[in-house]
Amino acid sequence: MLIKIPDGAVWVILGAQWGDEGKGKIVDLLSEDADIVVRYQGGANAGHTVSFDGKTYVLHLLPSGIFHPNVVCVIGNGVVLDPIALIEEIEMVKSAGVDVSGRLFISHRAHLIMPYHKLLDKLYEQGDDKIGTTGKGIGPSYVDKYARVGIRVVDLLDRDVFCKKLRKNIELKNEIIEKIYGETKFDVEKIIDEYIEFDKKIDEYVTDTAVYLNRAIKDGKKILLEGAQGALLDIDHGTYPYVTSSSPTAGGASTGSGIPPTKINGVIGVIKAYTTRVGEGPFPTELKDELGDHIREKGHEYGATTGRPRRCGWLDIVSLNYTIMINGIEKLALTKLDVLDELDEIKICVAYELKGKKLKNFPTDSETLSKVEPVYESFKGWKTKTSDLKSYSDLPSEAREYIEAIEKLTGVKVSIISVGADRNQTILR
Repeated sequence: MLIKIPDGAVWVILGAQWGDEGKGKIVDLLSEDADIVVRYQGGANAGHTVSFDGKTYVLHLLPSGIFHPNVVCVIGNGVVLDPIALIEEIEMVKSAGVDVSGRLFISHRAHLIMPYHKLLDKLYEQGDDKIGTTGKGIGPSYVDKYARVGIRVVDLLDRDVFCKKLRKNIELKNEIIEKIYGETKFDVEKIIDEYIEFDKKIDEYVTDTAVYLNRAIKDGKKILLEGAQGALLDIDHGTYPYVTSSSPTAGGASTGSGIPPTKINGVIGVIKAYTTRVGEGPFPTELKDELGDHIREKGHEYGATTGRPRRCGWLDIVSLNYTIMINGIEKLALTKLDVLDELDEIKICVAYELKGKKLKNFPTDSETLSKVEPVYESFKGWKTKTSDLKSYSDLPSEAREYIEAIEKLTGVKVSIISVGADRNQTILR
């Protein structure tokens, strides 16, 4: 099932909702005709699931093109790296018969997640004001990055530089951890030894990936830029403060990879046929009833990284049109259509009302968003199994009507339709 990518094309594939849209499957599918796949932000809080040949793999840091032997995979400078998670993941794909030598590159500018980042992440989540993070240390690592005290992969190359930076960081972090939270201090020497050992394991993969990628563009290579999380979790454009700590949007693809925006010539937004959200924060179309439970169970809506149950609700066109606007999305990939197969009625949120008035734009401030009332359009369910269907014309007329309503409401074509987890359970238009 080959989707042709033009020579020299650079496409961004990103989540257009609150994450968990099925980006792993779509990137894996597109990778069949790609030369390079780049993860450009986030960390091991991502869980990208790839299923083929009866097996399922969950990737947290490695790009979702890793299972295609001719694809080079790049972890960009915008990613924060957890050494333990990365080594475990490399070993996992190796045990599956995947050779990563010569086809995995890691940016020397990528920041490292340290043990104290994970502890701080969990400590910050105590109390009533929690965001609902994965506790993987992502946020605290990005905090250090923007405070200009972060430790990068390149710092491991010089033991003296690394030790100096680490000692300064641990001195500050120990003060917070011990005095405020009453936790034990971190052992500097132990961490130094662990990370120097990590450097030996990843040394063959480390390079200046920005230089590599821009040379590849000149050579006419086909490149996919893979986002983690979703646009509504973007640190700038998402539903702040209930967001991730990086930029999953198309703008983040450029800064997180070193590829200039003028070289990006396509953006594909991945959406579910409904909407889900993990963690805290407003969710206008959330179904807090048996129907929401049905969608969760039917769609196996549990976090690939944490196992947490996802909140489920109807497809939200208001938020989708917002993410289409800020990302310049030109095509949509619709996933999990099959999850809706058994429903008598399916709804789409087409507008928000606040105090009896329709809102013109999507409100990204959480206070306003938590008060809006969704306005729905209803569609007749198709009550037919779709997971075995191979072409658009095979879909029930009600399913086609639903998809075409999405296109009409957004002005964007749905080019890829997923009707199951396996890469072959896909309909192309």
